[in-house]
Amino acid sequence: MCGMPQRSPIRSTPSRPSRPDASMSLITNVMDHSLDDGYAEAAARRQAAGHAGLPKTLRARLGLASGLVLAALVVTLGAAQARVAAPAVAKERQELIDRVDRETAGADKLAKDVDALRDDVSARQRQALRHSGGDSRAELAGIVSGATAVHGPGVKLVVNDAKEATSGGSGNPRETSGFSDTGRVRDRDMQRVVNGLWQSGAEAVSVNGERLTALSAIRAAGDAILVDNRPLVPPYTVLAVGDGQRLRSRFQNSSDGLYLHALQDDYGIRTGISVESDLRLPAAPSVIVRTAQPTVETSEKGIS
Repeated sequence: MCGMPQRSPIRSTPSRPSRPDASMSLITNVMDHSLDDGYAEAAARRQAAGHAGLPKTLRARLGLASGLVLAALVVTLGAAQARVAAPAVAKERQELIDRVDRETAGADKLAKDVDALRDDVSARQRQALRHSGGDSRAELAGIVSGATAVHGPGVKLVVNDAKEATSGGSGNPRETSGFSDTGRVRDRDMQRVVNGLWQSGAEAVSVNGERLTALSAIRAAGDAILVDNRPLVPPYTVLAVGDGQRLRSRFQNSSDGLYLHALQDDYGIRTGISVESDLRLPAAPSVIVRTAQPTVETSEKGIS
């Protein structure tokens, strides 16, 4: 009976400790081989051919030295020229600043003079309306035209941009006005709001303290909304004098009120309307009175 061959005992070899940077093999490879093999071979060939290092001949060394001296000379001359020209540039800059300050001060003074003259004209217009024979139609004309300040019940409507305005996609009709933010209130939105209040029975309307008249215009300049060429800052507070409850109900059920509600639902524009017992609206800064006169040709021919 043959005996089974005995297996030699397996000897366990101790495991080699792993490198601390074994998990960063890519970084280790880059650090160990910072120079590409091709560049290393090219450098070795140049060194073997005697082309590596500094120039060997005296002529080459003189050329290198001349190039370095010329570069240093150019840098030095540039620095010296900049240092010499610095006071002149600073003086010209200060002169421009002083000129801008003077012109700004002059423009501010002219603006104050214009405001004072406008207030004087408005006061004279209101005085003429009050002393026009005591006719109630003159007082009504002053209220309707915006020449006199008014107060009474009405509604207060606040319209504000969305909290987080986002850009709309292509084909969005709200991108056509020039605003890149669909959550921004635009001049067209404010036009519809004001027109909706007029149609709902408002007797007088103001936006952020600017009284609206029959000649008022709501336009845009860049990202700003202008009322009679005066820029407004959101939130836009619209005050409308009239029968408060009826005015609010009519406006909310009108097409313009539904449009404002759609802006709130679709673009996050914040709105709020409330009935107020007493609102005070200032008079318009200036009311330009225009009259029409028939031409000579029309008066002679008459109307056929």
